[in-house]
Amino acid sequence: MGSIALVHDWCPSFRGGERVLAELCKITGSTDVYTLFDFLTADVKEDFFPGVSFHTSAADRLPLIEKYYRSLFFLCPFLIEQFDVTQHDAVISSSAAFARGVLTRPDQPHLCYVHSPVRYAWDEQFSYLSEGRLGYGPKGLLFRHMLHNLRIWDTRTAHGPDVMLANSCYVRDRIRRIYGRDAEVVHPPVPIDPSGSEYIATKDDYYVTASFLAPYKRTDLVIRAFNEMPTRRLVVVGDGQQARSLRSLATGSNIEFTSYLPRPDYVSTVGHARALVFAGCEDFGIAMAEAQAYGTPVIAFGRGGARDIVRPLGSSTEPTGLLFRQQTVESIKDAIGCFEVNESDISPDACWLNATRFSPERFRVQIEQAMERAVAMRNSV
Repeated sequence: MGSIALVHDWCPSFRGGERVLAELCKITGSTDVYTLFDFLTADVKEDFFPGVSFHTSAADRLPLIEKYYRSLFFLCPFLIEQFDVTQHDAVISSSAAFARGVLTRPDQPHLCYVHSPVRYAWDEQFSYLSEGRLGYGPKGLLFRHMLHNLRIWDTRTAHGPDVMLANSCYVRDRIRRIYGRDAEVVHPPVPIDPSGSEYIATKDDYYVTASFLAPYKRTDLVIRAFNEMPTRRLVVVGDGQQARSLRSLATGSNIEFTSYLPRPDYVSTVGHARALVFAGCEDFGIAMAEAQAYGTPVIAFGRGGARDIVRPLGSSTEPTGLLFRQQTVESIKDAIGCFEVNESDISPDACWLNATRFSPERFRVQIEQAMERAVAMRNSV
């Protein structure tokens, strides 16, 4: 294939999108990643991106940029277009916002892996504006206008890639509705230890929720639910912009916060949990798939990627969890009650076997096949 440029929106920390990026580096052998902002630690790069050069935007060198880079979203379309990837034989973009808009040669194959259409420019615009307390004053109107311009740019660049992949059926449907394009579903790779050392069959008497603590993850609903169930323990794993407010929201000693955990501790905490509870609407949700790989059932909001991951009670002979219909405290409480009544019907073995559908080996095959299609499309022009 020759040299391949990998383009990724930004790398604030090593989360789901960066795990996919690391796997793409392995599959392609690429040593060139183009990303707007790079805040990854040296240890993460040594472990997951050996020999990879990170090419960043001019804005990455602004003072204290880690604190406000998200506020520069209105500049990101311009910044992504300044990356010169034309010397490479092909391009793979890993995009939840801007990477897809990189400028390519007319004969350059371009495969785009879509984590999500730009959340805050489309269906999540109003919740983001509300969270930022941006009404219809001068600042609010300015932000709304900038988001309007972002939607125009996002739509204009939607047909640039030769082949578009979606990380879930939910994202595929959003791509079709927003861009009018078809996309094949290729689920992200989930690290599954073939030796089974991360599989934990024996569970302890607590629940866990694990995610980056951002508003759309709706960890607040899970905490409110357990505030009203003081006899049930909840462990909250993760860190993020909502960490302080979520800690203050917890009213009882039955809720414990661990912040970020090293992987062995994370595996142990999630793996020994009675179930993982998640109330957000995820594009895919690697944390839910990882929990299944540890043999842990998942209780999740039944919209988004959870529908691809969880085999719910009542609809499968080998259920691996339960999906609730509404993002409310009462729905979560009812789901946990239903789970406890039917817990014996969900086996850790079934959870682990379900997770094998998301193996890195399967991801490699599907990415290679999609890249072959992109090359064939360029060669046929």
